[in-house]
Amino acid sequence: MCEFTVFKKGEAVFKGAVYAKSDGSKVTVKDILGVSKTFENCAIKEVDVRSERLILQTIKK
Repeated sequence: MCEFTVFKKGEAVFKGAVYAKSDGSKVTVKDILGVSKTFENCAIKEVDVRSERLILQTIKK
């Protein structure tokens, strides 16, 4: 199974993500156990399956 490490500003902020949803200016990620984290004012910049990385970028207001 592909589990992603989520990065924001070059820092790992969540590990083991198997789900990601972008909703406006929010991105919610969940792990296999259902533990979730929501990142405000963010967008998904890149998904790299080979490296198992999901990169978030901050949205400027």
